[in-house]
Amino acid sequence: MILEDIGYNNQFEAFRIENCPEGLETGRVVTVHKDRYIVRTITGEYEAEITGTMRFTAKDREDFPAVGDWVSLTTYEESFAIIHQIFPRFSILRRQAVDHTGDVQIIAANIDYAFLVQAVDRDFNVNRLERYLTICNSGKVSPIIILTKTDLTDQQRIDVLYSAIKGRIRDIPTIPVSNATKDGLEAIMSIIQKGKTYCLLGSSGVGKSSLLNNLSGKTLMRTDAISLSNNKGRHVTSRRELIVLENGGILIDNPGMREVGITDTAGGLELTFDVIATLAKECRFKNCTHTTEIGCAVLEAVENGEIEEASFENYQKMQREMERFGESVAGR
Repeated sequence: MILEDIGYNNQFEAFRIENCPEGLETGRVVTVHKDRYIVRTITGEYEAEITGTMRFTAKDREDFPAVGDWVSLTTYEESFAIIHQIFPRFSILRRQAVDHTGDVQIIAANIDYAFLVQAVDRDFNVNRLERYLTICNSGKVSPIIILTKTDLTDQQRIDVLYSAIKGRIRDIPTIPVSNATKDGLEAIMSIIQKGKTYCLLGSSGVGKSSLLNNLSGKTLMRTDAISLSNNKGRHVTSRRELIVLENGGILIDNPGMREVGITDTAGGLELTFDVIATLAKECRFKNCTHTTEIGCAVLEAVENGEIEEASFENYQKMQREMERFGESVAGR
């Protein structure tokens, strides 16, 4: 194995040459267990922990390694290592940490594409897709929508869902797939490139682990049977893990996410709701809140149907959420 097989590139090599002392190895974090990390290098996998200096100087969770990170480390016998430094990330998926007000949780780092996985049964929710799109746009990750469990419905239902997506989300590839019949798998495999990293995002039970198993051709993740009462599978992935496919693509499976709190500070919301952002420039007042103001171009677009009311309400909800998060961070 060479490092390029797990996503290494010239950008990381340039940083290593400039900033990493001689004698340190380079590796990628493939699994995180609380404060322990599994790091893959050209010589094997090591269970690692960070230096005391890294722990002491960390200001928040973003200063700790995450799955997908490239790190410099010292390796020892018995497959143990000490992480000294995290390489700069070219992309990052983050959300509000659950039950920790004002904190950020890193979902994964150095991701090229995110598969936004939703089942065509009761899980389907365009509002949630817009949330996933916002964290992708904020983190500089390219999104691809995957609709799973198509074998549980008919083509008419799939067409309706496809139209619902296209009515609110533009220019994002959408691929229907069945993990049971394997219809649609070839379309996904055709876009997976060697050396590129793909992250699976979705709620519990939407078929992410089954999709990973099918794409790899192996049973890498255990899956539970579909419940007859609610047509939902029980999610069994309990941690984030990086896996290399036979065609050279790199996949990161994630535990199901019940909450996707917005922490956007990089314009992700404006990119997701680009029509609203563009129309906002035409409002009569520069500080228009798009609620009750006279001369609001956004409200006018909602009234005449140019913007779906549900999408506008979702935008407002995430905007308020982002503002509250910013206030929580400022008050810490």
